[in-house]
Amino acid sequence: MLLHATMAQKRALPDKPIGPQVPTVIPAHKWSTLSGNEPLVIARGGFTGLFPEGSPDAIGLSKDISTFLCNLQLTKDTGAYCLTGTTLDNSTTIAMFDPKENTYNINGNDVKGHFSLDYTGAQIDQNVSVNQAIFSRPEFFDGVSPVLNVDALLEDKAPPKFWLNVQNEAFYTQHGIKVADIVLEILKVYQIDFVSSSEIGFLKSINGKSNKATKIIFQLLHATDVEPTTRQPYGDIVKDLLHIKSFASGIMVPKEYIWPVKPDRYLGLPTTLVADAHKFGLEVYASGFANDFFSSYNYSYDPTAEYLQFIDKEVSVDGLVTDFPATASNAIACFAHNNTLPQKGPTLIISNNGASGVYPGSTDLAYNQAIADGADIIDCSVQMTKDGIAFCSDSVNLIGSTTAMTKFMSRSSNVPELEAKSGIFSFDLTWSEIQTLKPQIVNTRGNDFPRNPADRNSGKFVTLPEFLELAKAKAVAGIMINISNAAYLASKKGLDIVGAVSTALSNASFDKQSTQQVLIQSEDSSVLSKFKDIPSYKRVLLVGEIISDAPRPTVDEIKKYADTVNLPKTSVITATTASLLSGVTNVVKELKDANLTVFVHTLRNEYTSLAFDYWSDPNIEIATYVQTGRVDGFVTDFPATASRYLRSPCSDPKHVPTILPAQPGELLSTIPAEILPPAGAPLPVLEVANVVDPPLPAVVNLTREATPAPAAVTPSSTASANASNFVLSLVAILVLAMLSSEHH
Repeated sequence: MLLHATMAQKRALPDKPIGPQVPTVIPAHKWSTLSGNEPLVIARGGFTGLFPEGSPDAIGLSKDISTFLCNLQLTKDTGAYCLTGTTLDNSTTIAMFDPKENTYNINGNDVKGHFSLDYTGAQIDQNVSVNQAIFSRPEFFDGVSPVLNVDALLEDKAPPKFWLNVQNEAFYTQHGIKVADIVLEILKVYQIDFVSSSEIGFLKSINGKSNKATKIIFQLLHATDVEPTTRQPYGDIVKDLLHIKSFASGIMVPKEYIWPVKPDRYLGLPTTLVADAHKFGLEVYASGFANDFFSSYNYSYDPTAEYLQFIDKEVSVDGLVTDFPATASNAIACFAHNNTLPQKGPTLIISNNGASGVYPGSTDLAYNQAIADGADIIDCSVQMTKDGIAFCSDSVNLIGSTTAMTKFMSRSSNVPELEAKSGIFSFDLTWSEIQTLKPQIVNTRGNDFPRNPADRNSGKFVTLPEFLELAKAKAVAGIMINISNAAYLASKKGLDIVGAVSTALSNASFDKQSTQQVLIQSEDSSVLSKFKDIPSYKRVLLVGEIISDAPRPTVDEIKKYADTVNLPKTSVITATTASLLSGVTNVVKELKDANLTVFVHTLRNEYTSLAFDYWSDPNIEIATYVQTGRVDGFVTDFPATASRYLRSPCSDPKHVPTILPAQPGELLSTIPAEILPPAGAPLPVLEVANVVDPPLPAVVNLTREATPAPAAVTPSSTASANASNFVLSLVAILVLAMLSSEHH
């Protein structure tokens, strides 16, 4: 119990968002719910997205912003407990107390495991603790809290709003436990806001006997499941809403009843269930929401987008049942009804190869989507073809972002100066050859988290002049041109990427205007130095992952060739190997004190890219980098998510309600060191040979019959650590020193 005592003394999570139950600060919109009030947030077992179901911390974090949903299980002596499912397995430590399992037939299916009706309440109270039932969620709090006893919760001086969902009533009745009598007794003693069940016979047995203030809700399970009383599939029962109205005041349905998901995981056409139910005076509560459950590609891994699909339409559901009540609460209070500021805040949204989370990166579709989604700056990572055409592509190696492997595998080569593995490189193909390829969306979190597969190969490649023309035509606030591998291209391939960029910008008159920002980004300080004489251009030093400790230089050297520094996000807010935030460095403050602008990269929606402190909610990560990290801009694969947050009044920390940032290190501090995974082994310290890149070599003429062998290419100061002659950049050294001094 030490962990729980620690958490009680010290707040472990970001401050609780002020939920939609604060009427004085919620915009006076008319909701399209049955009552006209805002939708309810119903928390299944509390904040189960982070803590075990029914644990004190799960309840405490959700209590003020939601109604607590208790999935009822009963012991042989009528003890009442809150646990989802038919058995105690997965969600408790029951197997440690009693290794023996039993098998029962429930609704025609043999189920094996540990069942609550095989134990007394005293056995559960004294010997069993709760675990996190979803294995992808943190297990740090397993075995700490007892199984939640209904009486113990409701006897509290300030119990939460309470929803009692009765599971498997026929099964308990079959074994001599009179569920209806138990529930009616609970209703006599306590104020229960909702009682629900998936069994019509049970609901009819308590109808008219409960407190009039208690709403009776019929829970429909999946459409093909059979209801025990009528022996009809739920998909057929839901067609007779008039009959349901005779014994219930509302229905709780899986969200797919409202927005069906097709086999290809895209949304189908919506049903009319909500509108039809409202006509009969039935409320509709949608269930099955969780930030870390994949639902549909339409949502781009953004849980807020899914919530809005159910509440921000012509007809709204009356409530949302979720494992992450804060995200649902914020969707209602902060984002619904087009709740936007007159003007977005100053933090810049910078695309990463356009909206590369939606379409293949660096294509016309990705750039147009980024602009439509609210990106301030669209970016082009310039690559060169064999015949000297500059175009936009995330990498010089075309294998990942195109279909090059299907057509040009014979052209693959090994270029150790650029990559450890072999590849098909843009400078080995002509532009006409590249145009025969198709772009390919990059799944940054692996194939288990595919992005928009329907458009996996959609879009067209874009040349640099075409990119610049698009930026001018759409009047975006600015562009960022990323230049890499300049020394190699000049000395080994005879390609002048710096000259190509300069010429294209000049031809598009970007050097003669100040309306649109022009950012030139590179890892190579010598590349940035080439643009120092054009005052309208801002030079951005791109810093890769920090991998070594090093002495601290002065920032004055940085300012000789850069105005802005683009840092990896973990160099600003550090994290452990267990996906827990560990602290905030001083790097942003020191760079900004020297009048340098600071960006971070790369923010993504997929919950596996987020530390547990962010609640699988990309809005919380954005809020943390804006409010705590105090960065000037961030690079993201999903500009729409960032734009919606920054245009919401809740992005203002002084606004009520607001979306507050995570508190790095606080969640980590509640977890005993012995249950954390071991820290990763430190990487070897690299010698710092220089802090400034050497001048770019001359562009060789490969058409001459006799060309002297070019000098060895010196890697840029922030090049890959795999390069044998690696040299740390000045900024990397600075960040490392700050991390060393600030990390705890």
